[in-house]
Amino acid sequence: MQAFLPILFASLVGVGHAFEADHLLAISHIVSKRNSVLLAAKDGLFWGLGHTTTIVVVGAVIILSRATFLTSGYFEAVVGAMLIIMGVSRLANKGNFTKTTRYVTPGRYQHGLAYTLGLVHGLAGSGALVLLVMSEMSDALLSITYLLVFGIGSVIGMLLAAGLLSIPFTRRMKISRVFRTIIVLISSVVCILYGGWMVYDVVG
Repeated sequence: MQAFLPILFASLVGVGHAFEADHLLAISHIVSKRNSVLLAAKDGLFWGLGHTTTIVVVGAVIILSRATFLTSGYFEAVVGAMLIIMGVSRLANKGNFTKTTRYVTPGRYQHGLAYTLGLVHGLAGSGALVLLVMSEMSDALLSITYLLVFGIGSVIGMLLAAGLLSIPFTRRMKISRVFRTIIVLISSVVCILYGGWMVYDVVG
């Protein structure tokens, strides 16, 4: 029974994991283009599913094959570079943002981007998580089960995070266009700075 105790708390750990800074910065890039909490929550759902896919698949490969080279910290640098690109992209398109109150419709802006971002973040975070799990659990099946339950928790957490982050951009909030633009500008700069720090921390 003691071996199952970590699994019982894995989902709670996963929920907390979803609220890490790089995850929130990435999902904020998407939800700022939404005017509906429901659509934003769906983005969070797909992000979480992508994150869980990589965590479970890559984690299972590492656990079963002991392929520890997949735990390389350079994946963190990839996430950092992605955050920089996202921040720069938002700054470059801020003019389009200020000209209209209609953001991106579901037909033009698919949830596939959220899923892809989740995949990349899962790749970056899987190494340290799997090494931790392997140090605590000797049974491969239990370890993979932990990763799956952890992933489910991260799906729930990111769904909640995306919904909350989207609230200022919904029509019901009626926040001025200037204030929304300021939010986007600040978050874009933070995204670039944080991404740069992640890259420097790995390769600097």
